[in-house]
Amino acid sequence: MPFGKKLYKFSVITIVYWFLLIYIIAALSWWYIALEKQNQAMTDYKIQELIKDDPLYESKITQLNNEHYRKHARNIGEGLIFLLITLVGAIFVYRSVRKQVKFSQQQQNFMMAVTHELKTPIAVIKLSLETLQKRKLEEEKQQRFIEQALQETNRLNTLTNNILLAAQIDSGNLSSEKEEVNLSVLTDGCVQDFKQRFPNRNIEASIEPGQFIYGDTLLMQIAINNLIENALKYSPEDSIVHVDLTDEGERTSVGISDEGVGISEEEKKRVFDKFYRVGNENTRKTKGTGLGLYITKKIIEDHGAEINITDNTPTGTIFGINFYK
Repeated sequence: MPFGKKLYKFSVITIVYWFLLIYIIAALSWWYIALEKQNQAMTDYKIQELIKDDPLYESKITQLNNEHYRKHARNIGEGLIFLLITLVGAIFVYRSVRKQVKFSQQQQNFMMAVTHELKTPIAVIKLSLETLQKRKLEEEKQQRFIEQALQETNRLNTLTNNILLAAQIDSGNLSSEKEEVNLSVLTDGCVQDFKQRFPNRNIEASIEPGQFIYGDTLLMQIAINNLIENALKYSPEDSIVHVDLTDEGERTSVGISDEGVGISEEEKKRVFDKFYRVGNENTRKTKGTGLGLYITKKIIEDHGAEINITDNTPTGTIFGINFYK
């Protein structure tokens, strides 16, 4: 079902839901008023039945009034408890439905993004291979087509890894084989790989040698690759992306900074959410599935480290990872 129809259906359900909730509250109020009237009528009737010359008349009046107030308090207590249960249940149901609709929208956006992400590299690889198959090209042109196909293959591999990792994280089956990792060598390898894949982009690195952590080499490589790719994706092509690794005594820090438009304070709270991307999948120009930063944060947390976002000066964003010793 298209999301527009789902949204319309949800709107109709929401209207019916609020109508029923208002009806239940109105019925509860009517029930309370009816009980109070009945309580008052019974008290008045019993008082009228008393004999005024009875020596115990005043004490019986007091007893009837006390009984009236006890029933009044009971009606209020039962009404408030029922109202509270109704409201709590209503809020729970409403939030669950909204969450489900939001998740459905995120899934649809994800499917649209994955479809786009798959179609483009497949088309490029197919065209490159068909060109190599049908035409006799010079060695330089052949290498260019092969390099282009390899780049798109790496892109497909990254996408597949992210999807598989997200599935493992959600199922709680993320397995990691931790060992002593030379973070300096690993980070430099990631930088060199991106320089080779994107020769027209300016990537600068300042990596302090001999920095070791205890972690999973492959997962850490994926996390740093995701951050570098994110920086390249959301910054101008003529800007500089900085990758820094420093020893700060009690911790080892990795910083990936870009010179893009930056991230607002509101979005900083959500960029690590699964599937979250700014805008609509039909109008967004940047590529992606909304899984990269989600996976990266999970990997970093699995390594006992923390990741944070700060503003770059004068423009842009810095993603920082802190490994505490």
